[in-house]
This record gives sequence, structure tokens and C-alpha cells, in this order.
Amino acid sequence: MNRDILGKLSAAFVSPRLVQSLVALPVAVLITGCATTATDTRTANERTLESLKQPSEQQACYDRAKEPYTPLVDAHFHPRPFGGAAIPPEKLHAMLEDQGVRFVNYFGIGQILELDSGCNYYLDCPGVTAEPSIKNDFVNGMETVAYPSDNLHITLSMTFMDLAHPENVVELIELYDREYPGMFSWSGELNVVKQALLKNNHEPATMQSIDKWAPFMAVLQERGIPVTFHSDLGNDANPTEHLPLMKHILASYPDNKIVWAHMGLSKELGKMNPVQHVTILKGLLDKYPNLMLDISWDVLYNEYHQWGDIYIPFFNEYSTRILPGTDFVAADYKADDQYGKELDVTSRALKGLDDEAFHNIALGANYFRLMDLEYNAPNVCPADDTSKSG
Repeated sequence: MNRDILGKLSAAFVSPRLVQSLVALPVAVLITGCATTATDTRTANERTLESLKQPSEQQACYDRAKEPYTPLVDAHFHPRPFGGAAIPPEKLHAMLEDQGVRFVNYFGIGQILELDSGCNYYLDCPGVTAEPSIKNDFVNGMETVAYPSDNLHITLSMTFMDLAHPENVVELIELYDREYPGMFSWSGELNVVKQALLKNNHEPATMQSIDKWAPFMAVLQERGIPVTFHSDLGNDANPTEHLPLMKHILASYPDNKIVWAHMGLSKELGKMNPVQHVTILKGLLDKYPNLMLDISWDVLYNEYHQWGDIYIPFFNEYSTRILPGTDFVAADYKADDQYGKELDVTSRALKGLDDEAFHNIALGANYFRLMDLEYNAPNVCPADDTSKSG
């Protein structure tokens, strides 16, 4: 192998402590992130939910050379599809646990398809209306109670809000309080503007409707509930077309815990200048300390992985402001190994993080702090001492 090439790849994508162990790997494996040993290391070094209650220094340190680069947290996960049957809950739990996930956000589908449409995926049926609903959330709440798990912490999320017509949101939150007291501690994924849904009669939020969010945003702020917004940054024709909407949200509600899903990217925006993108994100993160980003969805990797030398340093620099996730939609027709594949793809950037960033993002430190959970991320083993690893 040309070691000059390896050095450049390592600098852009790979933590320095892993360079030596990667020398023997072909360049193609480094680029594609093929997780050839992940299953074995999960079996050999199991991290249980209970173990993460211990102080970080009392846990076995995390050996990045041997343990998976996939995260302990999936902060963006949909246990039910847009339409049709979902993966059964017990199978879903096993799927997550087998991949080493210990914390998961259960996001409903904010705008589900008409029940009598017979459609499972919105892109397959343009013209079929997708509307905000409480249906997904209520099923998620019922199944979480009916199928408890000792090794998986499920965070239930309210996803019913109609951001274009928010007048009854507080009233519906009160309904959740009555039916599921204290159970819903997140909100989202809520669609501000999702261009892919426009053919399904999605009505984006406007500056005027955002101003009307004040009552329910006050409830979320008072309770310390984070809210994840899907708000497309723009499209290939106009990369920042919808940026004013997110700026208005942040300026109007600076004290809320806001998570911007997918860093604002989408299938409609696959060619944005990465320097311009990162510059926008840095400016907003610097101005609004309660803003966080989620790096979920395989679209991010598929469209932007070639810009690792720009995004990885950004993730390292702002590592306390980023959450991992897959954006997996648990439709029953999906193959049994599909979640593992999507987890692998959405985690490949994590391989390139420095140890501090990996601790914050992949091992859950950011998530635990944001949610005020009594769990602790394990420390990463020092590069020259892995004797205390599992």
C-alpha cells in the first residue's frame, strides 16, 4: 500500500490511535468503512445498560481498536413506518440490543399516510396526503409499556405537532400527560419544511406560524424537553432557500433545546459546498448555545463522505453539540439485517473522530447531559494502555 495515501486518509478520516492497526487494510475498506469485525467485538466486550450507571472511571475503558465504532445511542429512530405494518416490538428490541445500542429515541412519523391508502412509503404514492397525527406516538407508548426491556433505554417522543397549524398543540400535550403521565420526554422529529413530502400535500411552516409556537415551546422549555426539527436547508438549485426558517426558530426560541436533524441536509441537497455548509453551522452553533445537530440518515454519508477532511475536524471541534442516529424506519418488509447496515453507514464518520469527540458523541456523553440521565459514558482507553478494557 502507498503509505502516503494511507497517511492522508488517516488524517482525514481516522483517529491517530488507530492508524497503526489500519496499515494492513486496503484503501477500499477504509473508504467504505466495512465493519468486518464489529459483531465479534460486540460479543466479546458487551456494554450493558446497567454498567453505564457506574461512574465513567469505574467502567472498563473503551478500546477503540477492538470495540465497535457504532454508537451506544441512536437518537433518531422511527419504530413505525409511514404506512403499513411495523417490525414487532420484541424483534425490534432484539435488533437494537444485538447491535450494541443501549439508548434509543422513539420518534413517531410526524406525518403519516392516509390509513386507507394502502401505501407504505410516501415517495411511492405522490398525491396521498401525509398529515400530522397522534397515532404513532400512542402506539409507541402502549408498546413500550407492554414490552419492557432491561437492556434498552427507550425515550418516547411527541411527534404529533402540526407546525403549520399549532393552535391546539398545548391541549394535545395535556392529553399525553393524562394518558401517559411522565412518559414522553422528547419532541420530534417535527417537519418544518421537508421538500420530499411536498407531493404528499405537506404544508411547511412559515414565519407567521413559527411565531404561534410560543405556547407549546414554553411548555417544552419548562420541562427541559428537547425538540428535533427536520428543516431542509435548501436544494441543489438554491442551497440556502429555507435557512431563514431555521434562523427564525432559533432567534425566537433561543432557550429551548433544539436539535437540527441531518444538519439540514436532504436528498434534494446533495451538492452543497461543504465549506459553506460548515460555516453556516458554526455560525449558528456559536450564536445559539442550546442548538445541537444530529448526523443521522445515510444520505449524509452517501452524498458527503468525500468531504471527510472538512466534516471530521468540524465534528471534533464542536463535539459537545452533536448526536448520532440512523433515521431507520422500522417497516416490517425490511430485511432482518437492514438496521445493522444503516447503523454501519451512519456511523462511519465516528471512526474518524478523536477520542474526546468519540466519547461525547458515540459513547453517549452528549445524550446523557442533554437528557439529564443518570448514566455515564465510558472513558476511551489511552492509546498506549488498553489493559483495563473489557
